[in-house]
Amino acid sequence: MPPRAAAEPAPADFTDAVWFDLENPTAEEYALVTRLTGNSLPHYDDLAEIENSARLSVEDDVLTLSLPVVTRVKGVLEDGVCGFVLSPKHLITLRFAPSAVFAQFTSPPPPENVPPSAHLFAGLLEAISDKLADALEKLRTELNDLSHQIFHHRMGSRTPSRNAERELQAILVKLGLDYDSLSYLRDCQLGIARIAPYASVAAPWLGKPVRERLKSVQKDVSSLNEFSTHLTDKIQFLMDATLGFINIAQNSLIKVLTIVSIMGIPPTLIAGIYGMNFKIIPELSWTYGYAYAWALMIISAVAPLIWFRKRGWI
Repeated sequence: MPPRAAAEPAPADFTDAVWFDLENPTAEEYALVTRLTGNSLPHYDDLAEIENSARLSVEDDVLTLSLPVVTRVKGVLEDGVCGFVLSPKHLITLRFAPSAVFAQFTSPPPPENVPPSAHLFAGLLEAISDKLADALEKLRTELNDLSHQIFHHRMGSRTPSRNAERELQAILVKLGLDYDSLSYLRDCQLGIARIAPYASVAAPWLGKPVRERLKSVQKDVSSLNEFSTHLTDKIQFLMDATLGFINIAQNSLIKVLTIVSIMGIPPTLIAGIYGMNFKIIPELSWTYGYAYAWALMIISAVAPLIWFRKRGWI
């Protein structure tokens, strides 16, 4: 792996370096690499542009490419910006977010008649593509676990548990985070899908072996896009299902409150009738009038419950 310009001051033989990897570069590092390579470097605002013409450009065999990248911060995927300045002699990468792909990247020596800079460039795109595939596989596993939580542990249960709604809300938040992660991964896939064919056409000096590798990266990214579409549909389905279960839990609570209120209406009516302050009420002189009133109120409360259960409403 070539030495990094950001790692230490430039020694005398630093001019022989092929790859300059700058992470959050300072003005001094910009000036140093520009002096060593003779290439002008884009800044963050230039790389963050979304227009295709701003992300992909070529001038005098020097490619300037912008790629959205994905970085993991405290276990959560976040988006970042990365730029490539590729010439027949040098590869310059400018990163404004930490990336395990760049930090861990190693490459064998390039084949004969293949520019080392092009060899490294293709290797980086392949490594990023592999990392995207790993992230999508991990996301699929998380979605399968969430699907199990949403559906499988509710099989055979007619009533939601006491904490079901709280669990479903937590699942809904997790699905939202997964959707954000998937959107970042798709942005990176789209960037690679644009960069690879553009570099193959705009830089004929890359050599046939490198162009073949870039075609292979295109095919890999195309398959990843199809898989991402599948995961997007699955996330949407799980979100709809989760919202449906939350509505069911809320409706179950409302149904219970409704049944309780209906059960309380007849006893209240009976108690109100016998609580009227009239001098002549026939039941006042009954020996068992008090017990009769209680029995009547209990029966009037239980009867609707029996009827509801017979109709299958509870």
